[in-house]
Amino acid sequence: MKKVGLTIAWGLFFCWTVAQDGYKPSPENLAARKWFDSARFGMFIHWGAFSVPGAGEWVMNDRSISASDYKRLIKFFDPVDFDAHKWVSAAKNAGMQYITLITRHHDGFSNWNTRESDWKITNTHWGNDAVKLISDECHRQGIKLFVYYSLLDWVREDYPHETGRTGQHAGRKGHGDYAHYLQFMKNQLTELLTNYGQISGVWFDGFWDQTAPEGAADRSSRIDWHLDEIYGLIHRLQPQCLIGNNHHLTPFSGEDFQMFERDLPGENKSGLSYQEIASNMPLETCETMNDSWGFNITDDRYKSVSQIIRLLVRDAALGANLLLNIGPMPNGEIQPEFLNRLDSVGLWLRKYGETIYGTKAGFLRPADWGAITEKGNKVYLHIFSTDDQDLLLRMPYKINSARLFDNGEKLDVQMLPDHHAIINLKNLRTTEPDTIVELEVSRNG
Repeated sequence: MKKVGLTIAWGLFFCWTVAQDGYKPSPENLAARKWFDSARFGMFIHWGAFSVPGAGEWVMNDRSISASDYKRLIKFFDPVDFDAHKWVSAAKNAGMQYITLITRHHDGFSNWNTRESDWKITNTHWGNDAVKLISDECHRQGIKLFVYYSLLDWVREDYPHETGRTGQHAGRKGHGDYAHYLQFMKNQLTELLTNYGQISGVWFDGFWDQTAPEGAADRSSRIDWHLDEIYGLIHRLQPQCLIGNNHHLTPFSGEDFQMFERDLPGENKSGLSYQEIASNMPLETCETMNDSWGFNITDDRYKSVSQIIRLLVRDAALGANLLLNIGPMPNGEIQPEFLNRLDSVGLWLRKYGETIYGTKAGFLRPADWGAITEKGNKVYLHIFSTDDQDLLLRMPYKINSARLFDNGEKLDVQMLPDHHAIINLKNLRTTEPDTIVELEVSRNG
C-alpha cells in the first residue's frame, strides 16, 4: 500500500472589519467583499485599439512605436461585429460571476465616451461607447462589472514619463506634470463611476512603471501617486466598489482585494509575485487562456479545458478567485478557441459548482495529487492523480463519511490515532479532469 504524506499549510482567514492603516471599509464594502470571496470565477477582457495589430496589448512599447504613429490605429479600429449580449452571455454561460473590462490600458485609449480625451472609442468609425454597452448588458444579465484602469500612459505628455520604465519611445519631450495628470485620472474615474450604473470594482495597473523591477530590495515608487485621493474618491462615489491594484506588492491602505498576476497566491512562477499574502482581504489570480492578454494572431498556445478547470480548483482551494482572460479580435468577435473552452468549463461548473462557489480555502495547500475546498460540514477532495491506492491526510476534523460526489458511492476511511486518515482510493472510478470525494466532517471532532 503506497501512501501520500502531506504537511499542513497555512489557512486564509479574513478579518475584514479591522482597519488597514486607518482605512475602515464601509458596511457596503464589507458586504461586497463577502460576495467577491464567494464568486470564485470571473472574466478578464483585454480589448481596445491595441487589438488592431494582432500582437498583444503591449505592441506600442514592444515595437517602439511613437505616439503620433500609434494614434493612427483609431482609423482602423472598427469593431462592426461587437455584440455586448454575446460577450456577457459567454461569461455567464461559463459560470463566471463578474467581468473585469479594460476601460483604459497603458496606451491611453479610452473605451468609453470620455470628455477628457479625443483618443477614445467614440471617435472611431464605429463610434459607440463600449463601456456603456457592456455595463448595460451586465446589469441586464446579473453579472457584476469591474473596470480595469491603467495608472500609466504611454501617450500623454503630462504623465511623468521621464521616470517611467516603459513607453520611452513614444516621442514625448520635457517633463510630465503629475498634478495635471492626477486630475485627468480623477475626472475619468468620476465619469466611470457616475455614468455607468453600479461598478463593483476598479482594477488598477501600472504602478510598477515607477518602481524598480519585481524582486528588487527597494520597490518604492519614484513618484507620489496620491493613491489616498484616488481611492477616497472611488469609495465616496460608490462605497461598495472594491479596489485592487496590480502593483505586485503587499496591499496598500484603501485597497479591498489582492491580485496575483499569473500566479496562485503564495507562488511565484511568473517572477512577479514576491509579495506577502494579505490576511485581511479576498484574493484573485488573473491568468490568460493562451499566452497573451490582448489579441495575438500568432498565439495558438491555448490551455486545455482540463488545465483551466484544475487552475480554477487550485485557486478555490486557496480561497481565491480565478479571473480568466479573453482577448477579442479587433472586429469585436470572440474567437471560437476561447468560446469553446468557456462552454466546456461552464458545463463542468453546472455539475460541480457546489464544490467551488462559496467555498473557503482547504486545510492544506494544493499538491500533486489534487486540492481541497471546504463549505460548512463538507470537505471536497479534488483528485487529479490516482496513481496511489490510498490517500493519507492529517485531518483537523473527524470524518463521518466519505463518498464520490458524482454518484454517492461510499469510500472506506480509516482513522488513525494521530489524527491521520487513510482514504481508500482502490478501484476508484475517475473522471477527467477532476474526481471529487465529498467528506462529511465534524469540525470539533
